Amino acid sequence: MHPDPSFALPPDACRGFVRGRGFAHLFVHGPAGAAVIHTPLVPDGEDRLTFHVARRNRAFALLDGARAIASVAGPDGYVSPDWYAGAGQVPTWNYVAVEAEGRIEALSRDALVAQVDALSALHEARLATKPEWTRDKMEPARFEAMVESIAGFVLVVEQWRGTAKLSQNKGAADVAGVVAGLRGAGDEALAALVAGARSPSGSS
Repeated sequence: MHPDPSFALPPDACRGFVRGRGFAHLFVHGPAGAAVIHTPLVPDGEDRLTFHVARRNRAFALLDGARAIASVAGPDGYVSPDWYAGAGQVPTWNYVAVEAEGRIEALSRDALVAQVDALSALHEARLATKPEWTRDKMEPARFEAMVESIAGFVLVVEQWRGTAKLSQNKGAADVAGVVAGLRGAGDEALAALVAGARSPSGSS
């Protein structure tokens, strides 16, 4: 995380960001080695993030009881010095990222099924123009075979760390130039975050 406290995200903002993004690089280290897992996360309460992996995943044997960091990244992009109002500045990178650090625990079979249901429900709800998919649309035998091939886990989060580096340390004219430059480069998502970070209602 960036060391400048002006870019820091509080824990509640970190939780909301992870819920909104939903996908993480999960870095795990155990007695048998280290691995990175690419997985969607489902919040389960305030400081629990559930996920599942294929049993054939080489990381499977490392997970239960291991410590891990889930890294969740948001929009990011290069910022050209030409976009600033003032001279003598250097290139930089604006970005949003959150880390959730803690320990991993295995889920029971029932909890795994609940995790799969919660994962689909969370994201199907965002596809409002179509009927929601549920596992009732699957053949039960097919679903059972799928469940047997995966394993569920929960990351019990002990520490949240977040950075929203969005030109908050720049003056209003510089920020306006960054927003215009990002929009000109077609990066509307990052431009909106930079603009929002300077507004009274911005979260950073």
